[in-house]
Order: sequence, then structure tokens, then C-alpha cells
Amino acid sequence: SPDQNNLNGKIPYEIEQLTSLIEFDLDSNNLNGPIPESIGSLTALQSIDLDENSLTGPIPEGIYDLTFLSGLDLDSNELTGTLSPRIGDLTRLRVLQLDNNALSGKVPSDMGRLRELSES
Repeated sequence: SPDQNNLNGKIPYEIEQLTSLIEFDLDSNNLNGPIPESIGSLTALQSIDLDENSLTGPIPEGIYDLTFLSGLDLDSNELTGTLSPRIGDLTRLRVLQLDNNALSGKVPSDMGRLRELSES
């Protein structure tokens, strides 16, 4: 798998063409720049694992369109901004890891809708 390598650069916008992708795992690389908004086109995605990179900018709104998502691991990046109340739309989420970023603001009350979350 392409995790834990020396891949670098930005995640290309063209990932939107991978419409059958179920797992997106590029953790522990040297990726930088924003997570492309086009990630929201990957509606079959069940898991996103992009931890331990140098990704910047906000969590794209498109992520909240991925209603089959059960795992979202974005820890240890340089993500900024706030956590959208739309996080509550990801009701199948079992794993959510956002630690070691520069996120700010309040934890949305909509997170209470994430009843499948479990400790990892």
C-alpha cells in the first residue's frame, strides 16, 4: 500500500475520478497542501487515512458528503479552521482522529449524532 513511504507533493484534484475507491490510505508520507474539495466526489469511500503528513488548510466541506465513511484519520497534519457542524452527517463514523493539528473553535454539538464512535 502507498502508506508509510516518501510520497510528496499535493493530493491531486483529479482524485475525483476514483469514484469506486473504498479506502484512501496515504498516511505517513510527505504530502502537503490542502485536502482537495473534490474528495467529496468519492461517495463510496469508507475510510480516509491521511495522518502524519503536512496537509494544510481546513477540512474540506466535501468530506461531510461521504456518508459511508466509517474511519476519518487526519491527525498529525497542519490542518486549520473549525470543525463543521456537518460532522454530524457522518453517522457511520466509528473512528475519528483529528489530534495534533491547528484546528480551533468549539466542538460542534452535532458530534452527538456520531453514535457509532468507539475508542481506538
